[in-house]
Amino acid sequence: MRDLGVGFGYLIKGQRWVARHGRRYGFGLLPGLITLVLYAAALTALALWGEDLVAWATPFADDWSSPWAGLFRGLLTAVLFALSLLLAVVTFTAVTLLIGQPFYESLSESVDRDVSPDGTAPESNLPLWRELWISGRDSLRIVVRAALWGVLLFALGFVPVAGQTVVPVLGFFVTGFFLTEELTAVALQRRDVALRDRLALLRSRKTLIWGFGTPLAVAFLVPFVAVFLMPGAVAGATLLARDLCGEESAGSAAERQPEDAAS
Repeated sequence: MRDLGVGFGYLIKGQRWVARHGRRYGFGLLPGLITLVLYAAALTALALWGEDLVAWATPFADDWSSPWAGLFRGLLTAVLFALSLLLAVVTFTAVTLLIGQPFYESLSESVDRDVSPDGTAPESNLPLWRELWISGRDSLRIVVRAALWGVLLFALGFVPVAGQTVVPVLGFFVTGFFLTEELTAVALQRRDVALRDRLALLRSRKTLIWGFGTPLAVAFLVPFVAVFLMPGAVAGATLLARDLCGEESAGSAAERQPEDAAS
């Protein structure tokens, strides 16, 4: 349970870091704003024409007696929108990171240098096009995994009672895990940690990951919040990545000095 608090602490520390570096925070808002406009347009279109899409996909219900056809298609439309919203939360981070790759890479390096005892940061030494390719490829793999989980949770949602209570909570934890993977990827890719190894690292500290990612997943459901939290989320994920890799931070060393002196 302690790791839950530690993970949430990294989220808060990341927001505090960007608050102290206002210029980087300002530039970090731009990719999120672009992504928000794109997603808002897609979800608005789904809200306007989702019912028509469901009707087109369920021609077998045309001959059903009233009100069963309307109820059935209304339920499917609501589920389709809810599933799309869940995928939007997961993929928002991936798309925003892809659009803002150069800035977030620089921001993550700045965080590393700021908290590193020797003031250095790992560097990927890869050309930008190669970093974008790796980031896009890995993000697609994560989105596929998240989509499979979304389909499973969608199916479990029809289970009486549990589908309306337990499953939504599981959905937030699953979303939080994948959000954290996307955010820590910025720092871990610079450390040459491949996707499979990143997932293994995160699974080894799932409580820590949930403490960071689950509150973020809940916050991202609120309109516009994701845009304002993204720069700080990247900063916090860099601190989290250092923890996962067993790297000491200047702050943690300073915190232990009184204890060492007392002993």
